[in-house]
Amino acid sequence: MTEHARTAVQAGPTSPSDLVREIYLAGPEGRKGQLTTDLTALEDAARQVLPPEVFGFVAGGSGTGATGRANRDAFDQWRLLPRMLRGCTRRDLTVDLLGQSLPAPVLLAPISAQTSVHSEGEIATVQGAADAGLPFVLSSYSSHSLEEVAAAAGPGPRWFQLYWPSDDELAASLVRRAEASGYTALVLTVDNPSVGYRPADLDHGYLPLVRGTGLANYTSDPVFRAALPPDAGPDAVVRHWAQVNGNPSLVWDRLSRLREWTGLPVVVKGVLRPDDALLAVANGADGVIVSNHGGRQLDGAAASLDCLPAVRAAVGGSVPVLLDSGVRTGTDVAKALALGADAVLLGRPYLYGLTLDGRAGVRHVLRCLLAELDAALTQLGCASARSLGPEILVAAGPLGGPRPTVRQGR
Repeated sequence: MTEHARTAVQAGPTSPSDLVREIYLAGPEGRKGQLTTDLTALEDAARQVLPPEVFGFVAGGSGTGATGRANRDAFDQWRLLPRMLRGCTRRDLTVDLLGQSLPAPVLLAPISAQTSVHSEGEIATVQGAADAGLPFVLSSYSSHSLEEVAAAAGPGPRWFQLYWPSDDELAASLVRRAEASGYTALVLTVDNPSVGYRPADLDHGYLPLVRGTGLANYTSDPVFRAALPPDAGPDAVVRHWAQVNGNPSLVWDRLSRLREWTGLPVVVKGVLRPDDALLAVANGADGVIVSNHGGRQLDGAAASLDCLPAVRAAVGGSVPVLLDSGVRTGTDVAKALALGADAVLLGRPYLYGLTLDGRAGVRHVLRCLLAELDAALTQLGCASARSLGPEILVAAGPLGGPRPTVRQGR
C-alpha cells in the first residue's frame, strides 16, 4: 500500500468508523447546520440551491429517465444476507487496482463542468477526494486544467478520463499531458458517440460546455490553441471545440493508438455487453467500467448492475471490472462487489456534496459512504471488502430467490 493510502486508512479523521462516533459524541447541537448523513437526500437539498437549468443538467437523464430509474431499481432487486458471530473486530476496506493500493473500493466518477455548481469546481472535489485518500477521475470537460487539478491534489491519487476528440493530435496531447502531470490511469469513455437526448437540458436550452464552462483542458492545450487565430475570442473557442469534440468513427482497434501515446493503464468506460468487454480487452484495455453513463445517454438502456455479472464472467477474474451508475450508499457498494466488481465509481452524490459545501461537502459524502460500507461489512460478517461474494446476496421477493453465481475468482 502506498504511504498516502496507508495514512488515509489509519488517520482518525478518515477512518470509516470514526464518523459515527464523532457524530454521537457531538450530540444534537453538533448536527445543527450540517449536511445530512442520508446520501439519498442530498439531491433534494441541491435542488433547493441550484438554478433550475443547472440542477436539470446535473440530475437529469436521457428521455423519460427510465435508465436512471433502472439503475436504482437494480440495486433494490438484491437483498443482503448477514452472517452472525463471525468475530469481525477489524474490517479491511483496502483493494489493489491496476497496481495501485487504495484505502477503499471507491473512486470519484468523472463529471464535467463542476464550476457550474460550485465556484471552486474540480479543485475542491480533488481536495475532498484526497482527504479520503480516494482517486478522483478528472473529466476531459473540466473547468480547471488537468495541471491545475494535479497541483491541487498533491500526492492524492488521480485518473484522467478521455473523450477522444476527432483530432488525434489533440487526443495525444491530452493523454501526454495527463501522464506528465502524475495521473496514474486513463479512462476512455466510449458510450458517447453523440450527446444524449436530455429533455431537461433541451427545455432550458442549457449546456455549460457551449458557454465555455468545462473547456479548460482544451483552452490550455497547445494543439488546440495552435488551431485558433491569435485573437480568438470565447465564441471562436467554443466553435472550434464543437468541431473537434466527439468521434463517432472510433472502432475497437483504434485502442492501439492510445497504447502508442502512453504507458499508463487504460480502462474502457461505458461497456454493458460481454462481447464489448472482450473486444476492449482483446484490443489492449487493462480493465473495463460497466456503465450506462448514469442514465444520461440512452433512454431505456439496461441497468449497469444488471450487466455486471455477465461482464465479469466473460473477462474472468484477472481483468479489473468496475461498476458505475446508480451507486448511492455503502450497501450499494457491498452489493456491487458481491456481484463481481473490483470497485465502484461514485457520481452524483459527491457532486451534490460539492454543491452544498465545497471540499468539505465532498469529504462528508465520502466519509458517510465509507462509514456505511464499514458498518455493512461488520453486519455481513465479512472482515474484508475483497471477501464479499454472492453468498451474501439473495434475490428480492417474499420468498427470496436464487443467489447469483457470478465469479471466477477476482
